[in-house]
Amino acid sequence: MTFAAPSRATPVVGVAIPVPEPWGSFLHKTRMGYGEERARNIPTHITLLPPTPVEPEQVCPLRRHLASVAAGHSAFTVQLRGTGTFRPLSDVVFIQLAQGVSSCERLEQAIRNGPVHRDLLFPYHPHVTLLHDEPAAMLDGAFSDLAAFTCRFPATSFRLYLHGGDGVWQVVEEFVLQA
Repeated sequence: MTFAAPSRATPVVGVAIPVPEPWGSFLHKTRMGYGEERARNIPTHITLLPPTPVEPEQVCPLRRHLASVAAGHSAFTVQLRGTGTFRPLSDVVFIQLAQGVSSCERLEQAIRNGPVHRDLLFPYHPHVTLLHDEPAAMLDGAFSDLAAFTCRFPATSFRLYLHGGDGVWQVVEEFVLQA
């Protein structure tokens, strides 16, 4: 995949494991069904590096670092099961990881130990967001509606995304886990 040129002076990047089909589309449509319009341009994912502003000259070193991280980590199984929430600290309802947590934690630490430093507001907790900053009744509904959700898939890669300032997250490159 070729690099998409940033459309603004300070690019914003993110790194995430994509949730594959059919679950990615199912969870995306479910999220949209709750009325969270900003989710329209956010692919279903497990975050490894949250949205982070970078200087344009940091993008190439970051890409090299991500390739190195992918080369040093193996594919692993992710099982998503049930819902969780960060309330009352943050109005978020999410799908929990029942398997693959430690592998995500190792990837997240390796990625943040590179050329792009990012302080976290909260300790890293891998998850798949369902709703964020919506009314309490909607959050409660999503929490109960998907409480029995479960799926399992191999996590074989992660992606570098670029936010061009237009609300859309574009895939810049996919990094295959190779160890």
